[in-house]
Amino acid sequence: MERRTKVIAIANQKGGVGKTSTVVNLAASLSARHRAVLVVDLDPQAHATLGLGLEKQPGVSLYPVLLGEKPIEDVIQPTKWTNLNVIPSEVDLAGAELEFGIREDRLVMVAAALRPVKESGAFDYIIIDCPPSLGIVMTSSLVASDSVLIPIQAEFLAMDGLALITGSIERIRRSVNPALELNGIVFTMVNMQAKLTQDVVTEVRNHFGDKVYETMIPRNVRVSEAPSMGIPVVFLDPHSKGAEAYKAFGWEFMAKNPTRFDSPAPVAPETPAVPETPAVPAE
Repeated sequence: MERRTKVIAIANQKGGVGKTSTVVNLAASLSARHRAVLVVDLDPQAHATLGLGLEKQPGVSLYPVLLGEKPIEDVIQPTKWTNLNVIPSEVDLAGAELEFGIREDRLVMVAAALRPVKESGAFDYIIIDCPPSLGIVMTSSLVASDSVLIPIQAEFLAMDGLALITGSIERIRRSVNPALELNGIVFTMVNMQAKLTQDVVTEVRNHFGDKVYETMIPRNVRVSEAPSMGIPVVFLDPHSKGAEAYKAFGWEFMAKNPTRFDSPAPVAPETPAVPETPAVPAE
C-alpha cells in the first residue's frame, strides 16, 4: 500500500509542558492502530528515547547523520512494540547548536538527513521531538516538517509562549518552507476544576479555533510514572485517565492527519476501545 509520509514536529520552547509525553504516547497510540511510526528524538535530554525503553548510546542518534558520518538507516532502532521505531538522542546533540550554527546548510540539515526515510515510504508518520529552545536544531526541525503540533499547559503566559512559536512557524513559512502548517494545539496536564485553566482554554480556543484539538490530556500520575519504566502509558496502564485521553487524542490526530491515499480518515468509535497493545517481551 502506498504511503504518504507526514513529518510532524512536536515543539514548545517552554519546558515542562508534556511535550515528550505527548511524543511518546501519540506515537504509541498510532502504532497500536497499525500505523508505522518513526520517532526522531532531537532533545539532548533523550527523554523520548528513555520513555520508549531504549538507552542512550554514543553515535546512535541523528548527530552522526547530520555530520555525514553514517547513513540514517544505521541509527533507526526498533522498540519492543510493532510499528514503532526511534532514532534515539545522545549527549553530543547538546553541542549541536554551536557546532551547526556556522553551517551554511543549517536550516535544511535535518530535512536533508530525513529525506531518504521520508521518500522511502517506510513510515506513515515521522514524529520529531524538538529541543525546548528556539535554536538552530528546533528551527531546522520545523523546516523539515509538514506541520507543527504544540502541546501547552493552560496556565498564565500560555498565549505569550504560543505567540513565540507560531511566530517562528510564520517566519519559516515565509522564508524556507512555504508548506509548513500549524498542525494544532493540544492542552496537557489539564485540571478543569481550576478557574484559570478554564479561562486559558477559552482564550486559546477563541483565538485559534479548530486548530485546538478537542481532546485534552488531564494531569495524571500514571503519565508521570510511565517514563521511568520505559513504557508509554497507553501500554503500561491502558485504562488510566491519562492513557484514555492519549488514545482519544490518537484517534483525533489520525482523523485530521490521514496518510494513506486509498484509505479514508479513521473515525473513532463512540466508545473508544483499548488499542491493540503489543505484548512486551519478557526480559
